[in-house]
Amino acid sequence: MNHPILVPPKLRRGDKVRFLSPASTPDRELVMRRAKVLEGWGLRVDFGAHAFDKLSFLAGTDDDRIADLNLALADPDIRTIFATRGGKGSYRIADRMDFEAVRRDPKFVVGFSDITALLLALQRQCGLVGIHGSVVEDSCAPANIVLRGLLMEDKETVLAAVPSESTAALTTSGQVTGRLIGGNLDTIAACAGWALPSLAGAILLLEAIDMQIGQVDRQLTMLRKAGHLDGVAGIAVGQFTGFKPSSGGLTVVDLLRDHLGGLGVPVLGGLPIGHGEGWFPVPHGASATLDISAGTLTVLLPGSARP
Repeated sequence: MNHPILVPPKLRRGDKVRFLSPASTPDRELVMRRAKVLEGWGLRVDFGAHAFDKLSFLAGTDDDRIADLNLALADPDIRTIFATRGGKGSYRIADRMDFEAVRRDPKFVVGFSDITALLLALQRQCGLVGIHGSVVEDSCAPANIVLRGLLMEDKETVLAAVPSESTAALTTSGQVTGRLIGGNLDTIAACAGWALPSLAGAILLLEAIDMQIGQVDRQLTMLRKAGHLDGVAGIAVGQFTGFKPSSGGLTVVDLLRDHLGGLGVPVLGGLPIGHGEGWFPVPHGASATLDISAGTLTVLLPGSARP
């Protein structure tokens, strides 16, 4: 059973936020530029003790990364947590988060790609609404304008499908409302059975980058046959980037249509969500509506008063 939707309080000028690295090591210069963007919003920015550690493909040991994350989740002075990047590794620690601290004092976790594991686990254990997205270096970038609105203002998010995106060809018909849950397909599959929340009645968000078509086939097959897609209300398909047709000419869109078409639910493709150009942040775990005829995904993120 899904938990009631838990929406963190909005940020206010003067609030402290923290960059952490739950997955791979970031580029320090890029993180500092992103910190300047947040400071321009009137926020105070600091960094986890191990934010720039490096251990092979990880930003330090599992124990150090989860210690940084749990310290920030339990610290009442930290009002939002920003992942410095994705990469790999969040799935190694997602089950070790301090969920009791989250329930006592909910705060936004912002990230995407591999950070999908944290967003899914927080939704499964607490019903917490997070942000699938990131800060970018350009303070005037449209993605930053939307992100600031999500974190600091009471605005609904309306994303229009982009006809030039390859996944736009998957669009069907209908309209549906449900929680928006999902993100990076590779990470969703890695979380199945332990961190993936129930998708019954939900709108499943899918995006992917730099995978082989066979990998997508294996992952979607597993999710379907294991029952994880049972009861899903609709599918919001974002950007599938870095794919080439198979030797027989099969494209990733062909493959997605084969798997998703049998679910018999509304599908809206071509959404600007993922790793491609022109992507936008979107609330994860909040109530959303897919309107296929309008070609829009609308996500309601109501304000929440801080105690």
